[in-house]
Amino acid sequence: MKVTFDTEARSATIDGKAVDIFGKESFDALADLWVRIGWVRKYSYGFSWMGRPIIQLPDDMVRIQEAIYATRPDVIIETGVAHGGSLIYYASLFEAAGHGRVIGIDIEIRKHNRAAIEAHPMMKRITLVEGSSIDPATVDHVRSLIRPGEKVMVILDSNHLRDHVGAELEAYGPMVSPGCHLLVQDGVMKLVAGMPRTGEDWDWNNPISATHAFLAKHPEFRLAKAARPFDESSETPDCSHHPDGWLIRV
Repeated sequence: MKVTFDTEARSATIDGKAVDIFGKESFDALADLWVRIGWVRKYSYGFSWMGRPIIQLPDDMVRIQEAIYATRPDVIIETGVAHGGSLIYYASLFEAAGHGRVIGIDIEIRKHNRAAIEAHPMMKRITLVEGSSIDPATVDHVRSLIRPGEKVMVILDSNHLRDHVGAELEAYGPMVSPGCHLLVQDGVMKLVAGMPRTGEDWDWNNPISATHAFLAKHPEFRLAKAARPFDESSETPDCSHHPDGWLIRV
């Protein structure tokens, strides 16, 4: 995409097409550019929550909060623990609401990360499960942690390659409660393919490819972004690392 802006002349062109500099197309192009350059600059690595690195865009975290508040799950299952920042974020939202818990799964929870998470005040709402997220034994164990009648939301944020995400979708999709979200993170891999800090096959080997294949086989799910309960903007674009990542079970 080739974009030029001339603020003095109040004009812009996108791929040779003249557009309104203050219009939706210009804003979309700027948002796209911001996400791409932010990826290269590791912008998402600059944020933490209650003392732990979160490695997420603030825009995405606020949208997740909106989805949690709107659908009121009792349990969030998240694959991928890393430093534990997102687990602590979700647990703190549940703490504020007075109910709810988080199950975090990772093939390896590093000793220093485990120690920091287990020492955190929000650990009382967190269960850590170490093991491959697609190992049948791990999946069975996680399933056993869900109590009858609990509403479940699932967030996939571990290995983001197509086949692994596809296996996670098949394993954890059935655990999602009707009316709750299944969020597949980091579809941004497709958007930034070919840029620095990317793999040579990211144009197809990414979460979006897995998500679309899953949707083709599972009509009980559909693409549905988290609702914006308050939005006075003029079609503000999403600045997100999770394009085509929001699914809901109908």
